[in-house]
Amino acid sequence: MRHLSGVASLTARFVALAIEASQGRTRVLDTRKTTPGLRALERAAVRAGGGHNHRANLSDGVMIKDNHLAGISIVEAVHLARSRWPGRPVHVECDTLEQLAVIIESGADRAMLDNMDPGQVAAGIALVDGRIEVEVTGGVTLSTVASYAAARPDYISVGALTHSAGVIDIGLDLRS
Repeated sequence: MRHLSGVASLTARFVALAIEASQGRTRVLDTRKTTPGLRALERAAVRAGGGHNHRANLSDGVMIKDNHLAGISIVEAVHLARSRWPGRPVHVECDTLEQLAVIIESGADRAMLDNMDPGQVAAGIALVDGRIEVEVTGGVTLSTVASYAAARPDYISVGALTHSAGVIDIGLDLRS
C-alpha cells in the first residue's frame, strides 16, 4: 500500500506539471519497468495518479529500437513489422531529427524521441506536424517534464513512476 501510494502520488505530480505545460495535450505514460509480481498493481496505481499505461506486454505492439536496426533500415523494419504482426501499432525509437524524418515517411504509428533535450523535442514536434504520434522517452524528471510537455508531444513516458517512486508513510492507529 505504501509503495503503490508512492507510485500514484509521483504520477500525479508528473501529470499536473505535464497538463499545465501542454495545456492538457500531453499524457504521461508508465513503462514496463515494474517490480516483478506487482505489474498489475503498479499500473493501477499509475492510473489512480492520473497517468496512462504503455504496453502491458511485448505482444501489444511492435517497438523498434536502435539495436533492432543492425543491418536493416527503419523503413524495412516498419514494413517487416507490419507484414509479420498486422494490426499491431508500430513505434520506432530515434535519437536524431534525421532518423525522425525517416520514421515519419516509414508508415510507423509513433515516433519515440529518446534522450533528446527539450529544444530537440520542439524541433521534432514541428517536423512531425501532426502526421504521427510523438512520445518523449528517456531521462524525463520532475524538474524537466514541464519543459518537454511545453513542446506538446502526445506522450511522455517515465520509467521512474514505478521503478523509483518513494513510499508514502501510512499509519493506522486503533483506539479503544
